[in-house]
Amino acid sequence: MLKRFTNLSNAVMQRYLPDPYLFVVILTIVVFLMGIVVVGSTPVEMVEYWGDGFWDLLTFSMQMVLVLVTGYVLASSPVFKKGLAFIASFVKTPGQAIIVVTLVSLLASWINWGFGLVIGALFAKELAKVVDKVDYRLLIASAYSGFLVWHGGLAGSVPLTIATEGHFTSEMIGIISTNETIFSTFNLFIVLSLFIVIPIVNRFMMNSETAVYVDKSLFDDSPTAATVEKVENRTPAERVENSWLLSMIIGLLGLWFIIKYFFANGFSLNLNIVNFIFLFLGILLHGTPRKYIDSVTDAVKGASGIIIQFPFYAGIMGMMVSSGLASKISEWFVTFSNEFTFPFFAFISAGIVNFFVPSGGGQWAVQAPIMLEAAKDLGVDYAKTAMAVAWGDAWTNMIQPFWALPALAIAGLKAKDIMGFCFIVMVISGVFITIGLLFM
Repeated sequence: MLKRFTNLSNAVMQRYLPDPYLFVVILTIVVFLMGIVVVGSTPVEMVEYWGDGFWDLLTFSMQMVLVLVTGYVLASSPVFKKGLAFIASFVKTPGQAIIVVTLVSLLASWINWGFGLVIGALFAKELAKVVDKVDYRLLIASAYSGFLVWHGGLAGSVPLTIATEGHFTSEMIGIISTNETIFSTFNLFIVLSLFIVIPIVNRFMMNSETAVYVDKSLFDDSPTAATVEKVENRTPAERVENSWLLSMIIGLLGLWFIIKYFFANGFSLNLNIVNFIFLFLGILLHGTPRKYIDSVTDAVKGASGIIIQFPFYAGIMGMMVSSGLASKISEWFVTFSNEFTFPFFAFISAGIVNFFVPSGGGQWAVQAPIMLEAAKDLGVDYAKTAMAVAWGDAWTNMIQPFWALPALAIAGLKAKDIMGFCFIVMVISGVFITIGLLFM
């Protein structure tokens, strides 16, 4: 039954899901028209909202490019390659590969979403090198499926925001400790359920009849005549480029800052510190500036999707927020909610809004005033309301190509190759998230 459903889902995605760039263009047109029809904004106003918001994600776009580039460069270092290969060597069968990469990605994403996105994809790629007859599409989809738990984890932007003194809704709800959100009974139930369910679902989606196997020669890392390092008759510039001393000096300075950061802040990860760690470990582990630069050159080739598409998503967010369309969607769900069903409808509304505002913090800024006011009127716990929005944001990431771009770039696949599998994960995980929100 599950395999037939998976085959149907894959067939639909392969046939109808466009390239992520076309997806965001179509989404732009849809939001533009919805703003006119649903909210009553004029075409001139919608163009202004779009243009005004177009560059609002520049900082975040650069962070995401660095997630991809620094993660790829770190993974291409000899030490890291050997480490991943050592772990992968214990995995012998396709079924084991699917389960292990899912668990690794779930754990890494629960710790930090940026870390999980990169590590999951890199480990999946390493497994593809050593495990015979494993469906490469499902392997990468399994790695990406672990991303589902990020907003219920240690780096969840909504729970961390409302636990921070002076946050923008503090006058209404005060400071809400992570004990009431991340470490609450209902959230831990959801997370633990997904740690059990998602690996099982991914394993049972295996189908040897429709599997796509990767050509392992594509992963050949052996040196060629073109890559053999020239050691004779070096110019002074070449000697500097191939000096390990410069890499050690700048790398150790970075390592010094990382150690000081953790002493001062504890094990508190954010996107900037993750990128900082990846960057300077990559410099140290590659040994020489020339090797590091060559690896960066290879890594940047996969970042084109992020560079081009993220401004369009910023434009969509501008239209959604400035026109009031995001608020309208949230308000519509609130109108037929009661005390019991409200967390569920908050979850569903957040899942829908996430298609158009694929940023946890940005989405909370849009939905928080409406959802928290409704929670107050209905007598619903603020912490559960916030986490319902957080889980809705994470849930539809399974079929929103925005967050899959780094993993797809590392894997060399297209969104339609994995979204059929991810759709199944989204449907089944939605049941357990709903149980946690309504009954725990």
